[in-house]
Amino acid sequence: MFLTLLLATFSLALLVSVLVALLFRRPLQRILDRLVAEDLGSAWLRYLLFAVVVVGVGGGVRIGSLRRYIEPSAQNQPPLILDANRWTLEFYETVIGTLQSITWMLLVFFVFALIGYVIVRGLELRAAGRPPGTPGHGAA
Repeated sequence: MFLTLLLATFSLALLVSVLVALLFRRPLQRILDRLVAEDLGSAWLRYLLFAVVVVGVGGGVRIGSLRRYIEPSAQNQPPLILDANRWTLEFYETVIGTLQSITWMLLVFFVFALIGYVIVRGLELRAAGRPPGTPGHGAA
């Protein structure tokens, strides 16, 4: 039963991670295209999508938490029983853990991407001959 739960939570975390990676593929691609060269951007995009899946699965499948089903919690007590309520709770925790892990990873990426964007934009304005903060700055 434990092995089935492990495989089920892994599959669920993998599915959620892949869906999130597909959902964020375009926004990540647009950000990377703006910050780095196209050939470098495509390589970074692949890495980021891979990282989303790995981080999501790692956050969703909590081996330490699942261990309580095979090891007793205290002396002379049997391990917890896997019933329908516990399956539901484990699936819920898997989805939430997956999404939380991916959220933190993407938040860190977007913070650094924002810093990169500000630097790139400042360099573009300086190259155009308009220092930031002058009249007409930002007008398109």
